[in-house]
Amino acid sequence: MGHDCNQIAETLLEKPYWVIDFLPMQVPPQSRGQFFAVEQYYLTGERREHLCRQFADVLLGLNCYYDLIVNRGDDDWVENPEPITLVTWLNEALWHGHLCALIGEGTALLTASGGDTHLTLYNPSPELLKLVKQLATAAGLHLWRPDNDQ
Repeated sequence: MGHDCNQIAETLLEKPYWVIDFLPMQVPPQSRGQFFAVEQYYLTGERREHLCRQFADVLLGLNCYYDLIVNRGDDDWVENPEPITLVTWLNEALWHGHLCALIGEGTALLTASGGDTHLTLYNPSPELLKLVKQLATAAGLHLWRPDNDQ
């Protein structure tokens, strides 16, 4: 399963994507705000823990509707890990690692990376997009599409 999942994930990383974020839209490059300082604030202490809980709510909710095949940056892919395991892996990924989750039949991919204050959703179907938007909103997050028309 590992080799096939790696190939599927690599292919999906080339597809259009959406962002699950604490911000409602992409910050323009010419913005006079202090995005990087705010991002660093969200990556420390209680704010990081809160953000991880919000992301975990989205991921766990998603896993109620779809199978998730999860990878933590090695060749091991685990189908539907226990909820506590999935949250632990997510927390580790947001701290200093990487997490990929193939969704359903492997037609979409969700990623989390250390140092990021967002999750990235690649190649969602309209149904998946609708569900993720509802889950993100319920968790106090936003779903938006950056300029990635390919």
